[in-house]
Amino acid sequence: MAEFSRGLTRCHEDYAPRVIQELISRAAGDDDDAIEELIRIADAEPALLTPHLGALLDADVLWPATLYRTAGPDVVTRLVEMVDSGQRTSDLNRLFLIVAHSEDPLAEAAMRRWETQPPSGTDKLHVKPLIYALQSGWTLNPDGSRRDLCGTAAYTWTLRETPSRPDQPTCPWCTSPLWTAADLYTTEPAVAAALAHTGWTGRLMFRSCYFCACYATIFSQVTPDGASTWWPGNTVPDFLPQSSGPEDPPTRQAVTGPIRSTGHQASAWNEGGSTLGGHPQWIQDAEHPVCPGCAQPMDYVGLIGGADLDEYGEGAYYLHVHQPCGFTAINYQQS
Repeated sequence: MAEFSRGLTRCHEDYAPRVIQELISRAAGDDDDAIEELIRIADAEPALLTPHLGALLDADVLWPATLYRTAGPDVVTRLVEMVDSGQRTSDLNRLFLIVAHSEDPLAEAAMRRWETQPPSGTDKLHVKPLIYALQSGWTLNPDGSRRDLCGTAAYTWTLRETPSRPDQPTCPWCTSPLWTAADLYTTEPAVAAALAHTGWTGRLMFRSCYFCACYATIFSQVTPDGASTWWPGNTVPDFLPQSSGPEDPPTRQAVTGPIRSTGHQASAWNEGGSTLGGHPQWIQDAEHPVCPGCAQPMDYVGLIGGADLDEYGEGAYYLHVHQPCGFTAINYQQS
């Protein structure tokens, strides 16, 4: 796909209730095309899907959990009852994910309760219930208050050629010049809106090693004047390939463009999917880095897709910040 937009591929009028009902019926039969179409609706115009989420649950379509973000109290109550009954333990992993993704307050209350009163079957899972909240971009602060790790406003990121600078610092591991992934100023209204949930004000520089970030999360210490310094606590992974010498990183840097219609339209796969703000599209499980300063999850800032960086690029780079401690992080995922 030469160019990407996560907007609906059909006219709004094409999504009459009967069409969505047909998609749900096909999704119940494991029709991948129907599921992909439902995902597009949920990402771009979720209000169209909201009235049908009860029918989706009736059809036992429990994946992906992101379809249920706008589930109301009626659907959430049913989901909570399914978990509490102890009769769907084989589906507990997906049910936890769905409830964690729902924006209804009843969902958060249920997740909190299950953390201290685990329902039947929880002992068979690999993580505790509230860990599922990270998949949908929220967590609890040490004082028990909710903290959203992702913002609501999202903007396209265009990767534009920028002149290379001969004075760029180099990677301590492979000696390659460091890559400036993004250089942000909250004096720009779009940037301020996208970073509102982080508490950051001023200039924010994201600099990392384009090559080594594919093998380890790389942290930098940053200040509001735009300074960015490689954190000396970064640890070389055992599996980092031996470098044959320095390589030049991409000369493309993220530039903020138009607002996206929702915060769920980033794409880690397709050209044009790079996005500032909103929620990430994880290729694997959610991976919010833990801040080196306080051990709390860091706030998500944006996604840069490999397809936007290079003709043959793959995977995606995820950018994070933790304002109270002054750290940024860049990590990478690929299929």
